[in-house]
Amino acid sequence: MDFLNPRALRWKIAALAAAACCAVAAVVGFLVHDATRERGLRVGHDRTLTRLIAAEREFSRTGKAPADIDVRTRAELPEPLARDLAERRPDTDGGYATWYDVDPPNWYWMWGAVAVGDDQILVVRDDMSTEVRSLQLLDRSIVKSVLAALVFVVPLAALATEPINRRLRHGARTARRIADGDLDARIGPGGRARDEITEMSAAVDDMAGALQRKLESERRFTADVAHELRTPLMGLVTAAGLLTDDDEATGLVRDRLRALNALVEDLLEISRLDAGAERARLDPVPLGELVADVVRRTGTDTRVDAGAAEVVETDPRRVERIVVNLVTNAHRHGAAPVEVTVTGARIAVRDHGPGFPPDLLERGPQRFRTGASERGRGHGLGLTVAQGQAEVLGARLTFANAPGGGALAILDLAPDPA
Repeated sequence: MDFLNPRALRWKIAALAAAACCAVAAVVGFLVHDATRERGLRVGHDRTLTRLIAAEREFSRTGKAPADIDVRTRAELPEPLARDLAERRPDTDGGYATWYDVDPPNWYWMWGAVAVGDDQILVVRDDMSTEVRSLQLLDRSIVKSVLAALVFVVPLAALATEPINRRLRHGARTARRIADGDLDARIGPGGRARDEITEMSAAVDDMAGALQRKLESERRFTADVAHELRTPLMGLVTAAGLLTDDDEATGLVRDRLRALNALVEDLLEISRLDAGAERARLDPVPLGELVADVVRRTGTDTRVDAGAAEVVETDPRRVERIVVNLVTNAHRHGAAPVEVTVTGARIAVRDHGPGFPPDLLERGPQRFRTGASERGRGHGLGLTVAQGQAEVLGARLTFANAPGGGALAILDLAPDPA
């Protein structure tokens, strides 16, 4: 299912939104954490100084320190506190020293000290655990809030991208239709949005229109050339029939005229196939008998095995055209023995030559290309015509190389639905 595909665009956008939320939350959380920590330290510092000042006043008035205040010598002070006290001056900062003593996870104290005699120092120690726990609770709350936000942000981001994904899928489907030969397919404007997808859709539609015009021009050119050649060609055939039969040049001329006539007929047939003017006329056909008769009339040395054939609803004229082209191609570009096997509604034609070239296996037959020099010469239209006729029949024509060597063409008149 596309919605659950982790590589889909919606989840990439959702991941980007989640990353942005986490980045913002991290920055805000750091700033809030730092500000809260500084505030807690200031509160602890002020509280310690307040107690220290009150204790100093009490000591100066009574000569005794309050019960919760220690009186120590300099040697009894923690080293950081003693060092800070030594740097203090009574005339500038009152002589008050402080030190934040931290030893996680449970030791958080704010120390304060002030000298009140030659070697008498009032020492205050204030517990900072409450501020630290409040800061830890704040951090946990921030994390929980971010996770709760992500629970809503990620699905909402995925759903918000659905219109974009729908437009992209529509464009992809249209592009596949164009690639499959539907040159009238267009993506269209797709709403009032004027964004990059709209620009891409317009560019694809323009490309499809230009391609359609170019192909239609080529089709008309092919059909016009074939029609124009047909009249003079018939005159040449008639003239060749008047030549004497015992002349070697006469045989050569007639052979070349037959080849030229076959080329013109192929061109006319391709122009009709390209124009979509061909329609199949289906009739019940004993496929084995039809194939055996067609192969016999080719006059070639071809083995036929039709013992497992069936009666198939198809157009016999088009099947004949396909089989003739496949058998002729096998003899012209392959090597003997050439074998035709009919199984059910499937016809397989195999030769024992060098096999089909990789380019043909990858892209299918192309006009005026035989694909490889080792497969001999030819104008390369036979397989193209066979492919076009198979499409008219709704059949599937596949090309492969047999495991034991040689080219293998399979016409399946009843292909499984895709």
